[in-house]
Amino acid sequence: MKEFIINENDSGQRVDKFISKALPELPKSMMYRLIRKKDIKINGKRCDISDRVNTGDKVTVYVRDDVAAEKKHDMSFLRCSAEIDIVYEDENIIIVSKPEGLDSHSNGSPMTDTLIDRIKHYLYNKKEYQPEKESSFAPALCSRLDRNTCGLVTAAKNAAALRDINEAIRNGAVHKIYHCITVSPPPRTEDIVTAYHKKDESRNLVRISDSPENGFKPIKTGYHVLNSKGGLSLLEVTLYTGRTHQIRAHLAHIGAPVLGDGKYGNIAVNKRYGCFRQTLWAYALDFELPETSELSYLNKLKITDRTPAFEKRFFS
Repeated sequence: MKEFIINENDSGQRVDKFISKALPELPKSMMYRLIRKKDIKINGKRCDISDRVNTGDKVTVYVRDDVAAEKKHDMSFLRCSAEIDIVYEDENIIIVSKPEGLDSHSNGSPMTDTLIDRIKHYLYNKKEYQPEKESSFAPALCSRLDRNTCGLVTAAKNAAALRDINEAIRNGAVHKIYHCITVSPPPRTEDIVTAYHKKDESRNLVRISDSPENGFKPIKTGYHVLNSKGGLSLLEVTLYTGRTHQIRAHLAHIGAPVLGDGKYGNIAVNKRYGCFRQTLWAYALDFELPETSELSYLNKLKITDRTPAFEKRFFS
């Protein structure tokens, strides 16, 4: 028999979703059979698959210990540094400046140093993340950046904040603003451009089309030229959709590839400037959450990052 007391981070989930996370080795077919046989109870009463658990509930699963081992807490994040560049932090979220060359998440290697593991280590040291007290939650990134893109990334410290921020992102209520340097000026000094995007998973590459094609999804990118110097242009870019490599691929498609970009850029120009990582920076975040959100206080803030070295180098 297994018993769990629901904490705030577990609250609000469907009981089957909670059990799948708390007992990951329990086959789903067996879990659903246990629910039908009334061998999974909430506060001593039978439950349905769609029932949700709330803070303080006791969930009892009548199953042998050797059939369903409890979740093992992955403590590998302690091998990573706890050093992070914090731009904003409160009891719900933390916004950090990710350096270029650091992965947001693991690439499959257990020894990989990642931004989320650094954040977990930092919060663990503060005793704000205690894995042994969590059945299903761990701090998580609400967005991510490519390995060689630097700038602002938001992470949620609790499940409620994660749900709120993720819903806001889906509804277009979190506005991400970037700076980048292009090797040639875009067609106009300011524009909002649309196109169609398809990712080639096998090559980790995307294609852009001006017209609808099978498998392509619409994208929308806004830009404004801030400065031009020696053939280079400094752009402020607003993402209206957030697809893989969107800024880099879309700007290259309109004739203004990002300096240093090895996938979509101009290799000869990159070599001339000795620049081999994309000069792309997640510069600012604006929140436009509904007033009913517990995080609506973020709407009053303008979160901006410090200017990266590459922008100072070319546009000091």
